[in-house]
Amino acid sequence: MAAPLSLSETSATLCLVLILFVPLAGTGLALVNTGIVRSRSAAHVMLASICVLAVAAIVYVIFGFSFQGAAGRPAHVLTIGGKAWDWIAAEPFFLRGMKLDLSPVSLVLLLQMFSVGLVAMIPLGAASERWRLGASCAFTGMLAGGIYPLFAHWVLGGGWLSQLGSIYGLGRGFLDGGAGSIQVVGGLSALSIAWTLGPRQGKYPSGDIPAAIPAHNIVLVLTGSLIAWVGWLGLNSASAILFNRSDPSVVLIVVNTTLSAAASGLAAAIVTRLRFGRPDASLVANGWMAGLVASSAAAAFLKPATSVLAGLVAGVIVVYAIDQLEFRLAIDDPGGTISVHALAGIWGLISVPLLSDAAGGQWLAQLIGIATLIGFIFPLVHGVNWVIGRIYPHRVDAEGEWQGMDLCELGAAAYPEFVVHSDEFTER
Repeated sequence: MAAPLSLSETSATLCLVLILFVPLAGTGLALVNTGIVRSRSAAHVMLASICVLAVAAIVYVIFGFSFQGAAGRPAHVLTIGGKAWDWIAAEPFFLRGMKLDLSPVSLVLLLQMFSVGLVAMIPLGAASERWRLGASCAFTGMLAGGIYPLFAHWVLGGGWLSQLGSIYGLGRGFLDGGAGSIQVVGGLSALSIAWTLGPRQGKYPSGDIPAAIPAHNIVLVLTGSLIAWVGWLGLNSASAILFNRSDPSVVLIVVNTTLSAAASGLAAAIVTRLRFGRPDASLVANGWMAGLVASSAAAAFLKPATSVLAGLVAGVIVVYAIDQLEFRLAIDDPGGTISVHALAGIWGLISVPLLSDAAGGQWLAQLIGIATLIGFIFPLVHGVNWVIGRIYPHRVDAEGEWQGMDLCELGAAAYPEFVVHSDEFTER
């Protein structure tokens, strides 16, 4: 079992302040997801963001933290080959007996309560304009109560992935400040629900060539990206203090996070300028977000120059990945969520051994973690979505989708006095 974390009073206070910035990451993501859809579903996306955040927080406090725990806390251990493998926490439900103060375990709880809400909000970008509010809340309950805590324990709570270094000498074990546990889990959830729902009506009118469905408010998208940046500064810094088993420099993490996002956004602007003759604002926003996502794995381990390189690669990846998913695989992802969170997150995990001075065994530890995400977590998520779909259909009916999610599920439009309903970009 990993040794319990200890923090000085100064470090604990700094960590608390940083954690209080984390909800801004969710706020920014909600604005991005809202701005990227058509106006007739804008209020629904924002309300869904609030609802899944609320469900995630409540379920995580009741059940989720019991399964995730923290390093050095009670856990269930399997002995295999004479070695003890920590596989799930053994905390009481509803935080019974836990003091909520400035102790490390309390700070872990607070950060993870915000983090699981961020994970739950990520799939909303891929499922926009067709995912029923009740179904998204049902999936969030399963995500916050079991799926996320399980993987987060393996990585952040002293579980077996973090033990790969101490047991098998694979570097320092699987290293992740949130790119895997938050971003990739959220991105794979987005892939699962996008596959489950299928494309929006009118997205593929001729069978294989996707129709362009522009964002209704690109200013919201860009503003959300900037707000998310502030949240990510807190997320990456607090995660490094609590989980990276080192004494990281917060200044280095803030610098690296900013450089990664900046380089990724500029890379997306350059690539779209070369491809389309002018920069694409929504793809530049995706690039900026992809840089933030990639930094969640490596901000504590890279130097500023290599953080710029990591961001440049993330920006290129996200532009081409969105194109491939939409044109080649016919996956309708309005917010580019799968590319931004799953693929850029995986790149961030790879960048740790590739661009840092990590030991050779670190490569294998990172690959094992990525394989666990793709080979275990994704099938688990998809299976949960399949079960929910058998009980409560995920997708709104065709008439409701044509009307827009605001009218269908909320009974009122986001912009009733200013926007006239139009099918200019899609066919019924």
